[in-house]
Amino acid sequence: MIKIGTWNHLEVLREIAHGLVLDGEDEGDVLMPTKYKPAEWAIGDDLYVFVYPDSDDRLVATTESPIAKVDDFALLECVDVNKIGAFVDIGLTKDILVPYREQDTRMQAGYKYVVKIYLDKLSMRLVGTTKIYRWLDRGSVTFAENQEVELMIIEKTEIGYKAMVNQIDVGLIYNKEIFQPIKIGDKMQGYVVATRPDGKIDLSLHKPAVEKVDDLTDRILAEIEKNDGLLELTDKSDPEDIYDTFQSSKKTFKRAVGSLYKQKLITISEDGMQLHKE
Repeated sequence: MIKIGTWNHLEVLREIAHGLVLDGEDEGDVLMPTKYKPAEWAIGDDLYVFVYPDSDDRLVATTESPIAKVDDFALLECVDVNKIGAFVDIGLTKDILVPYREQDTRMQAGYKYVVKIYLDKLSMRLVGTTKIYRWLDRGSVTFAENQEVELMIIEKTEIGYKAMVNQIDVGLIYNKEIFQPIKIGDKMQGYVVATRPDGKIDLSLHKPAVEKVDDLTDRILAEIEKNDGLLELTDKSDPEDIYDTFQSSKKTFKRAVGSLYKQKLITISEDGMQLHKE
């Protein structure tokens, strides 16, 4: 069955003046405009195409890759506003409407917003909404401590950034846990620090402590060797200098340095760290 607003494999039925007619099964014929026709094709070929309704509500097929498809959350630019709502650019010839009733705050042209794309079952059109919280199944999944998750940054607060977790729930990354530039709309890997009794989720952008320390000790040794046996950093160095070199917090760096020192793999002086010599 054909799926609107996403990718489909459709069979070429015939050619007409405006392009190719593809088999949309229960949805009927789907037009692939001439400008999207592949260089080589034949009747009966299977084409991988993105299907969506055009401005006349006809289903059309394209080989263009949109920024977002149905059921996706994405950072999209508002390109126009009129009496019925705002329009966002998803990388196709037709922009997607975000009706006023679907706007968390009034959208303005030239600004970007986190938008959920969905298929309106009545009109069978692609529609956007910035009311993303009602699309999340919050509390339906219990995340384990240190679990790796997919994050999307959705909001900045005074104490950190709110992030969508696996497109199911929302958690918070505290400012003290952030050692890299991030912004609304960024997608990245993260980790669950804890799930509180009230259901709130604390997040981190960095690996759990034990795993981070083990990984970092290897990188510290490699960096010392790369610098002819001397690394001009210690556990007393500036946090920004540590992050610039290892993309690590000073707390984790100190743990790694302490581990190496206890194992007698390094020595520490005012000049920095050196490999231990027998």
